[in-house]
Amino acid sequence: MTIDAALTELSTVLGNRLSRSKSDLALHGRSETYFPPTPPDAVAYPETTAEVSAVVQACARHGCPVVPWGVGTSLEGHALAVQGGVTVDFSRMDKVLQVNAEDMDVVVQPGVTREALNIELRATGLFFPVDPGANATLGGMAMTRASGTTAVRYGTMRDNVMGLEVVLADGRAIRTGTRARKSSSGYDLTGLMVGSEGTLGLVTELTLKLHGQPEAISAAVCAFPSMAAAVDAVIATIQLGVPMARIEFVDPATAAAVNAYAGSDLPELPHLMLEFHGSDASVAEDAARFREIADDYGGSGFDWATQVEDRTALWTMRHNAHYACLASRPGARTLVTDICVPISKLAEAVEETRTDIAAATIPGPILGHVGDGNFHAELLFYEDRPKERDEALRLSERMVDRALRLGGTSTGEHGIGVGKLGYMAAEHGDAWGVMGDIKRALDPKNILNPGKVVRLN
Repeated sequence: MTIDAALTELSTVLGNRLSRSKSDLALHGRSETYFPPTPPDAVAYPETTAEVSAVVQACARHGCPVVPWGVGTSLEGHALAVQGGVTVDFSRMDKVLQVNAEDMDVVVQPGVTREALNIELRATGLFFPVDPGANATLGGMAMTRASGTTAVRYGTMRDNVMGLEVVLADGRAIRTGTRARKSSSGYDLTGLMVGSEGTLGLVTELTLKLHGQPEAISAAVCAFPSMAAAVDAVIATIQLGVPMARIEFVDPATAAAVNAYAGSDLPELPHLMLEFHGSDASVAEDAARFREIADDYGGSGFDWATQVEDRTALWTMRHNAHYACLASRPGARTLVTDICVPISKLAEAVEETRTDIAAATIPGPILGHVGDGNFHAELLFYEDRPKERDEALRLSERMVDRALRLGGTSTGEHGIGVGKLGYMAAEHGDAWGVMGDIKRALDPKNILNPGKVVRLN
């Protein structure tokens, strides 16, 4: 049983849609962050569930690893072929199959991106709210249990995936879930698959919840005198039940990076970026309540945006913060953290992280989705300086230790991949072994995205 034997068989199934070109392999061997290039042996471009099933069956016969690929925006090395094998690129499975406007759900193939779906939905008055920033594929978002800026109101992918079609390690295609809004029938296989990072199956179809476009939207950005004041304002806002659609945080270093990258003029202070959804009256009332809270914590410089183009500019600036941080240290790589803690522990976690980074020799701008206790540090280091890379890893480990001590998690939305494998035992204890048992039961040959989420050896 060899990878070459699998590729010979697959070439008869896919023809020229099985690629071994150097450019294709290089494209599918890259990472958004600090992992080294890890190209697969070949890239498959299926167009149907039947073809995905045929790919998996052939690879199972020959013990060849199978790694799913959306658009490659994941941050923990999820889509790297760390044991070689075939990368399955879902870019040709990119159709919106069925819009059920009356039931507020949609059926899509995994290669559909979130932006493409919302363009398709424009005439319906509905939208899909999960927004991780990058224009990721919906299959990839489901497999990493992604969330993003709107999770504080609309939930994560866990809350918005109703059902899946999944190809298992033996090539069987199964369906999980239904279009009903609730069920108590059997094990929750949808919940098991969402967040499994392609280690239990390859998703070939998704049924997703949709939401009504709000009547009115208002967004704002405001500055605070300190990080503690900004975070405390977030905590007070959440605890008082103000219905935020988004509430994002950037620290002074991120504000400076965004100014240089986007030509904006944010004061180099901590900022909150927020958005309200609802009726004209409710949005105005919610904005007024937040301003009262912010005033209590020294908030200033409120810049309100109600026009679509102004809101788009604000959130484009936020979504590009990752690239702005990279540009602030030209040529650097980044280790992007994403711990999540209970909201009452957020100020403590942010302040301790800020203190650690201030004492370090590398920069680490802090930003995040603080409305649900999730924040990031962009730890920037030069690859040709091993001490800097080691320091980035040390800072990341301290952040994870802190999150676990405070009752949180090592990853709020990025997932495990290979980057956070080392923290799974500390976070889950014996439950991590149970995850391994599930992996062995569903994938006894360990061909589905091996080396991710669990360790079987």
